[in-house]
Amino acid sequence: MRTQSWGYVPLEALPSGAKAKVVIVMAPGSWSQRLLQMGFVPGAIVEVLYNNRPGPIIVRVMNTTISLGRGIARRIFVEPIVEGETS
Repeated sequence: MRTQSWGYVPLEALPSGAKAKVVIVMAPGSWSQRLLQMGFVPGAIVEVLYNNRPGPIIVRVMNTTISLGRGIARRIFVEPIVEGETS
């Protein structure tokens, strides 16, 4: 998984089964607002249920299962959560 220099990765980069904390959504136009409405707010925990190419990424955020296209998933930046790590 490639991390940015600031330690965040796009949601698209996480494997199935991974969990992460949403840091920032950098989607264009009304997409940003829509993603916030769906629960992709800073601090929200996201679990990747399915991420096998090709096709969409299926995630769970705020007890809701959502399917995202890869282009949008690239614009949601997260901080991976390592099991057993304390914040």
